[in-house]
Amino acid sequence: MAEPRAQLSREQVLRTAVGYADAHGMDSLSMRTLARELGVVPMALYKHVADKEDLLDGMVDALITEFDLGADATSGDWQAQVRALALAARATVTRHPWARGAIESRTRRTPAVLGHMERVLGCLISGGVSVDLAHHAMHALGNRIWGFSPELFNASSHSSGRRTEPGRSTAGEPDPRDYPAIMAVAEDARARRPEATGCAEDYEFVFALDLMLDGVERLRREGWESRP
Repeated sequence: MAEPRAQLSREQVLRTAVGYADAHGMDSLSMRTLARELGVVPMALYKHVADKEDLLDGMVDALITEFDLGADATSGDWQAQVRALALAARATVTRHPWARGAIESRTRRTPAVLGHMERVLGCLISGGVSVDLAHHAMHALGNRIWGFSPELFNASSHSSGRRTEPGRSTAGEPDPRDYPAIMAVAEDARARRPEATGCAEDYEFVFALDLMLDGVERLRREGWESRP
């Protein structure tokens, strides 16, 4: 006699959806493809997720759980705690290439989303940062608490590996000689990291994170208050 099929759970649905998105990308994830991965009919999924939007909310919540597992936000001062949370989020987003787009697309504040925000704010306030300054610090940190940050140019602008020699331009492109400050930065970066084809995003993420946390600590010591 065949063994009965194990009862499908929401956790199993979400775990399978995350694994599918990791392997194939978010664009190809649908309720039908997910049902096929699980070996069930599509209607069976609706007992656990209301629709595609609910599925995406649940997937993001699953990622936030990874934030918590990867961060030690209990040791050190408030800066170390917030840094640990942000870097754990960064590690999760790096492991799941679809995560940034999914997080940015969410508009519903689930308990998991609110819980992560609460943890970051709790670290700030319990560390002596005023509620007023903590509010504005959260705005300054922006998406860094979710593990990513806006970049000046999208990834495709760094991906070709093509370099234009100083003082030369190709048809239809700006002449580098017209932008000496930009070229000075580019040449200095090239000299320091000759193997690189663009900015090191992880390095820039941590640099900006530490810069902001140090700035918040300076304002805390000065007793900063927002103006009406």
